[in-house]
Amino acid sequence: MTPPDQFASVRYIVDDVQAAIDFYTTHLGFALHTSAAPAFADVTRGPLRLLLSGPASSGARATPADATAGGRNRIHLIVDDLDAEIGRLRTAGLAFRSDVVAGPGGRQVLLTDPAGNLIELFEPAYRPAKDGT
Repeated sequence: MTPPDQFASVRYIVDDVQAAIDFYTTHLGFALHTSAAPAFADVTRGPLRLLLSGPASSGARATPADATAGGRNRIHLIVDDLDAEIGRLRTAGLAFRSDVVAGPGGRQVLLTDPAGNLIELFEPAYRPAKDGT
């Protein structure tokens, strides 16, 4: 089992590893960790390590043939100002898969990466101050 001080990793199957690298590093604040494009790369943001597996990667080859469509799972990225992020990403030409949804915990919107994997941008309704108040 991975030690708790290591990255939490999520694997996304992508059609084009370089397009995925460009998307996550340009628009969502990820940093390139390693690249073996066109087969595989991983990008990181805080404790999240996103594994980008292209068609030639072992991760993609291990995926059952009937699992070709993305699921309802998504990575969840917390943002300070959802409206500002939406504006910034729309200006960059990105489209969203949902309208903003608000609930007691905060507000969220969905977008997809170039392969159709879901990403949730989430602005919490309340964030405790750094001093704990």
